[in-house]
Amino acid sequence: QATADETSHPKGLYILFFAEAWERFSYYGMRALLVLYMVNHLKFAKNDALSVYGTYTGLVYLTPIMGGYLADKYLGRRKAVLIGGLVMALGHLAMAFESLLYPALGLLIIGNGFFKPNISTIVGGLYKEGDARRDGGFTIFYMGINLGAFFSPIVCGTLGETVGWHYGFSAAADVR
Repeated sequence: QATADETSHPKGLYILFFAEAWERFSYYGMRALLVLYMVNHLKFAKNDALSVYGTYTGLVYLTPIMGGYLADKYLGRRKAVLIGGLVMALGHLAMAFESLLYPALGLLIIGNGFFKPNISTIVGGLYKEGDARRDGGFTIFYMGINLGAFFSPIVCGTLGETVGWHYGFSAAADVR
């Protein structure tokens, strides 16, 4: 007969679930608004807005290489995730100021670089080698990704387009 400790998941999994749900919510919520904001509010040409968007998205997927390296060599995974989350929150808040568009995007890119490669590694580290709960733990964790990604365009997009752009961007920063 298995004990509760052998069948339940570590408490840290649920913290990581919500942290990842917030990160995906913030990422996809901001992406849902970015091009519309640049074209409709800041009056960017559509091609210019799409170029900024493409560059932003590409760098979001490139910077985790450096963030993973820095975590492995100097910071540790937990500190890198914390730094990444704080820097991303600052980036979303900076989106409230039109003049800070590029620095805000830079903060989001850097924060993601620290956050993304390290949070999944922390999930894996919650379980000992061969632990039968590990696959289930990753399933729970990935549900957080999917929930955040699902609700973000609905909440942030609706707020951004109907109430005000900065409310949509702020929602991406404040969901926890």
